[in-house]
Amino acid sequence: MGMDRGKYVLGIDLGGTKIAAGLVDSGGEVSNYCLVPTGAADGVEAVINRIVLAAKQAMAGYGEKIDAVGVGFPGLADPRTGMTTAPPNLPGWGEVPLGAMLQTALALPVFVDNDANAAALGENLFGAGRGCQEVVYITVSTGIGGGIITSGRLMHGFGGGAGEVGHMILDPGGPACRCGGRGCWEALSSGTAIAREAQRRIQNGEHSRVTVLAGDGPIRAEHVFQAQAEGDALAMEVIDRAIQYLGLGVANLVNVLNPQRVIIGGGVARAGDPVFVPLRERVRQMAFGRAREVEILPAGLAHLSGVVGAATLAFAAGSNSQCL
Repeated sequence: MGMDRGKYVLGIDLGGTKIAAGLVDSGGEVSNYCLVPTGAADGVEAVINRIVLAAKQAMAGYGEKIDAVGVGFPGLADPRTGMTTAPPNLPGWGEVPLGAMLQTALALPVFVDNDANAAALGENLFGAGRGCQEVVYITVSTGIGGGIITSGRLMHGFGGGAGEVGHMILDPGGPACRCGGRGCWEALSSGTAIAREAQRRIQNGEHSRVTVLAGDGPIRAEHVFQAQAEGDALAMEVIDRAIQYLGLGVANLVNVLNPQRVIIGGGVARAGDPVFVPLRERVRQMAFGRAREVEILPAGLAHLSGVVGAATLAFAAGSNSQCL
C-alpha cells in the first residue's frame, strides 16, 4: 500500500505472554510503543479485548493519521481471510476470525499473518535483510519459527504453513515436541529446550552453577548462558549441543533454499558471539557448494521486530512485490 508522509500503520505483535503495539511510519520508525499482558488463560474474548486495549493506547492522539493495522499472530494465520488457527501458546483459541473482529473494533483495514512471517518481512524491509531478495529469518526463543523470502516475496506455501521450520525433524528419537512429534528442531535448540536439558541433567544428579543462578525459580535459558560464560561445564555442554543442532537446521535450510542471508532473531540470538561464532562454523562445515557463501546475521530490529514486522504486513499488502 502506498503511504503518505505523516501516515502510520499500527503494528500489533500478539504473544503468549504479552501484546506489543506501536505506530510505524514508512521509514520503520516506531512511536507510542506499549505492552499489555496477554492473559491467555482468560480465554479468547479477553485476549481480543486486550489487543484492542493495546491498539487504542498506541493510537491515542493520532486519529486519522493511521492507515491500517498489521497483526503478527503466534500460530497459523490465513493472510487472505484473517482467520487464525489454534496457536500452542493461546489455549482454547481454536478457529478465530481475528482479522474481521479487529477490523470491526478498530474501523481500519487489518492484515494478519504468522508472527515469524511478519518479522521476516520487517527484517527484509527495515532490518538485517535490507536489499536482499533471498532471505531466511529464524526466531529462536521459547520455540523456533521462521519466515522465507524468495525473489523478494514472502513464501506462504499451498496452505499458508510455509516457514514452520521449527518442526523439521532432526532426530527422530529425540525429545518430545509440543506439536506431538519427536526430535523437532524446536525441541532441540530453542530456549525452552536448552533450559529443559539443563534441568534434566541436574535432576539426574549432575552439579551446575545453573542451580544457583535460578535460585528458587525455574531454570531458564538465560541462566544456562550465564553459567556457560562463567565456565560451568554442564552449561557449556548443553549450549554446545543446542548450537550443533541449530547449525544442522540452518545448514539444511541453506542447502535447500540457497539464501543470501540467514537472519537469527529471538532471545537465544541475543547471546551474541557465543552463539554466532560456532553456528557460522557449523554451517560452513555442512553447507554444500556456493550455499557456504551465506551470511548469518543477528536480527537488526531487536525487540521491535514483532511490531515493525506486523506493520510491514500492511505496507506489503498493496505492493506488487509484496516486499518494498
